Amino acid sequence: MRTDMGQVINLADYRPTDFVLERVDLTFELDPTETKVESRLIFHRREGVDAKAPLILDGDELSLAGLLFDQVEMPSERFTATSESLTVYDLPATDPFELTITTIINPEANTQLMGLYRTGSIYCTQCEAEGFRRITYFPDRPDVLAPYTVNIIADKAANPLLLSNGNFLGGAGYGEGKHFAAWFDPHPKPSYLFALVAGDLGVVEDTFTTISGREVALKIYVEHGKEPRAAYAMDALKRSMKWDEEVFGREYDLDIFMIVAVSDFNMGAMENKGLNIFNDKYVLADPETATDADYANIEAIIAHEYFHNWTGNRITCRDWFQLCLKEGLTVYRDHEFSSDQRSRAVKRIAEVRHLKSEQFPEDSGPLAHPVRPTKYREINNFYTTTVYEKGSEVTRMIATLLGKDTFKKGMDIYFDRHDGQAVTIEDFVKCFEDASGADLAQFSLWYHQAGTPLVTGSGSYDASAKTFSLSLEQMIPATPGQTDKKPMHIPLSLALFAEDGAQIVPASVDGAEYAGEVLHLTGRTQTAVFHGVAARPVVSINRSFSAPINLHFDQSPADLALLARYETDHFARWQALSDLALPNLLQAARDAREGKPVACGSTFVDALLAAAGDESIEPALRAQALTLPSESDIARELGGNNDPDAIHAGRQAAMKQIADQGAALFANLFEKMTTPGDFSPDAKSAGRRALRNAALIYLSYAENSPARAKATFDAANNMTELLHALSILSHRFPESGEAITALSAFRDRFAENALVIDKWFSVQATIPGAGTLDRVRGLMESPLFNRANPNRMRALVGAFVFSNPTGFGRGDGEGYRFLAHEILDIDRRNPQLAARLLTSMRSWRSLEPVRAGFAHDALTEIEQAPGLSTDVRDIVERTLKG
Repeated sequence: MRTDMGQVINLADYRPTDFVLERVDLTFELDPTETKVESRLIFHRREGVDAKAPLILDGDELSLAGLLFDQVEMPSERFTATSESLTVYDLPATDPFELTITTIINPEANTQLMGLYRTGSIYCTQCEAEGFRRITYFPDRPDVLAPYTVNIIADKAANPLLLSNGNFLGGAGYGEGKHFAAWFDPHPKPSYLFALVAGDLGVVEDTFTTISGREVALKIYVEHGKEPRAAYAMDALKRSMKWDEEVFGREYDLDIFMIVAVSDFNMGAMENKGLNIFNDKYVLADPETATDADYANIEAIIAHEYFHNWTGNRITCRDWFQLCLKEGLTVYRDHEFSSDQRSRAVKRIAEVRHLKSEQFPEDSGPLAHPVRPTKYREINNFYTTTVYEKGSEVTRMIATLLGKDTFKKGMDIYFDRHDGQAVTIEDFVKCFEDASGADLAQFSLWYHQAGTPLVTGSGSYDASAKTFSLSLEQMIPATPGQTDKKPMHIPLSLALFAEDGAQIVPASVDGAEYAGEVLHLTGRTQTAVFHGVAARPVVSINRSFSAPINLHFDQSPADLALLARYETDHFARWQALSDLALPNLLQAARDAREGKPVACGSTFVDALLAAAGDESIEPALRAQALTLPSESDIARELGGNNDPDAIHAGRQAAMKQIADQGAALFANLFEKMTTPGDFSPDAKSAGRRALRNAALIYLSYAENSPARAKATFDAANNMTELLHALSILSHRFPESGEAITALSAFRDRFAENALVIDKWFSVQATIPGAGTLDRVRGLMESPLFNRANPNRMRALVGAFVFSNPTGFGRGDGEGYRFLAHEILDIDRRNPQLAARLLTSMRSWRSLEPVRAGFAHDALTEIEQAPGLSTDVRDIVERTLKG
């Protein structure tokens, strides 16, 4: 484990390697504790490079076991080897040469889950971002592309399956009890896309015929006995391949596409060329064990990793500063896929909820950074919601600015121009400038400036002139390392509505570019004048969340209620309800803190119940409307001096008021929204279940009894309804006999299924209140819990620290001390996991002073601990400094 202070890497220091890598031949002789790796690398010196420059290869905890130069042992005076690097001197000035490097590694002891490691009895790799250097000495950076040949030798009985990237060349026996397999990937790739899997797994097989008529073999490997639970993943894969051909014109390029599901994995999945490796929670599903959310996540993540074949693999990043070029772009693509497969409005709401709950706090805190950073100490800490989700939003804005057809033209230019290359954000943007003729220099500030823009607006209507004036001002807050910000190009989708709900089309607009119902805010301040407006309009701004901004636009509750009723953009309809809810919830939190009674405004409650009962709206959208802004949303809007207990109490009181007023409606919805027949994960059925479950939550407040939730738990024939009922019992009535019985029954029923037990852990970790910490500590001693498994840690400890404000943020600070202890323990085994859990402290400065003091003490304890990994040190220092 790297425990140094970490070298700061700067974008401005980028330069190509001194040597060009022509090809890679790897041979693995697998052994649990002594795997021999032989890498044959052919290089030539890059033109113009000093003839005396040495070749420097990266390593991480490596030991050199052998080094040959053109098949002859290299004299010791011509190289220097450490655990972190291999430097080779006196190399040819122009001619190609071959290095053969031998290392011995211990997969069994690799608890970091980076490089080659063991998950149960399976050999597995994870090489992004810098894991390949834990396998062999190598120029381990994304701009070094080469074709790979891989030979794998292993015990045949223990490892009948030997997989790597590319196409299968063949295999045979190899001495007593062993066999080998050879793979060749003809597409040059960087080392982070290398993959190897070996072991004994079951397989689900299918085929896909591409648009040009080629037949591609599809294989999903899972643990034996779990094959039926991979059926939905296979279906999602085939739909993804078809969609990418139809929408982006991208055809798959190898003879085989493989997915392997493993239980020990630091990430969700990895797009290794032709051999995707997945966290098994994003592959395995059936009605008994997976919720509707699980099915949707499997569909989205299968698609995301497959789409990387072009946006990430065929075209990759020049350096890690360009990470959003593959991740943000591919998130946009998987969002579009899911929107086409399901409900576009509901999907958009889910995207924005996630963006606001995760990325907005990141953008306003000590860990804020641009979509394309300019420096980093530990690249693993930049796999963030800013790179992924905000990066996706930037791509979405390009599509909004240019229109569907021109955006598609720009993407076609990108694919044609840069296939097989490692490129930059500038290369990407230039394709859209060439497609459209537009100058995107100002727009590109979205890549370079951190922080969430605040747009403040006001409107005035002149009845005599029949004009409506909309004045807008943008402000981008200061963030770490960036105090002076330039005005951004912000595309605001906008519509005007009359009091009868009819949309108003202005005769003309002055003062701002307005085309295709998109107003372009480019100045720090700007006033748009809409002509030909016969009556005072109600304004809907940032429809479909056309720009990732905070918007402050004073509108009366009556105007918001009108939008909630008549807006034709269903996302904007939901946003109006959310904008009605938030002021009421903010006041509820303030009143609860002061011991005052909580009462929400009637306009808000009436509008919410009207939306819930409106049968012209799809059930999934009505369910979203009934889901109030979360406690973290309320805390974010309050801005500071936050008391988690008061926020929780205020929101609970609001839920009770809504439940009491709408009790009859909720009872009707609960009965009406059943889904008879066999379970189906389709969007329509999932929407009905979501609305029924939303009604059940409110009924638990109206009836103030666990009886209905317990009856639902007992009758449920699918995990969606079973888990939701269990959550209500545990969170609303944690000490009741019904809750205790249900938790015990759930555990006993699913004790052999680790992924389902993760749900059991998470339900209990998120029970509100100070007492949950003791429950979490007790669960960590359960025989069902495994500290070494990232999924178990995320399900229990991660759910507690990220999703339980009153438990984690209890007033005595014990939750923060608990996290500090866990971070220091996890860091010794798995620095990536420890660093990600530590980001739960990013908003500690927004707490009231006593809690903030406790949080600061816990962070200081971590910072001062000896032997911290660079991953954790980077996060804790930035969190304290910001």
